[in-house]
Amino acid sequence: MKEQVGQDVRRRVAVDVETGAVAGYFTLAAAGVPLTDLPDALARRLPRYPSVPVARLGRLAVDRRHQGRPLGAALLWDAVQRALQSPVATFAVMVDAKDEAAARFYQRHGFIAFAHAPLQMVLPLAGLKPAT
Repeated sequence: MKEQVGQDVRRRVAVDVETGAVAGYFTLAAAGVPLTDLPDALARRLPRYPSVPVARLGRLAVDRRHQGRPLGAALLWDAVQRALQSPVATFAVMVDAKDEAAARFYQRHGFIAFAHAPLQMVLPLAGLKPAT
């Protein structure tokens, strides 16, 4: 995991206060998803642009020593908050879950799977409020 943490993600890193070791991190990037790829229930409510702006959660990782704790959820919440507060228009946070267990984690946090790619998931930001 240390090899994956670059200078560009240092602000999105959780550090173990006892050891100073990286406990988890995430990356976000601006992206677009074709409107036709979104689940129908979401696509029907959107303007008919060819693509929709999203914040892509590229990586969400928690060190094995910290798994089973709420660190992954806290990092995910931080990523969603950053997307909500972004000056760039963002419809949703999108993620490609690495496996079924990861997909279940994201589903518990409100993500919706794409019909054609069940490990590709989206969390609409409408209705969510930025933390104050």
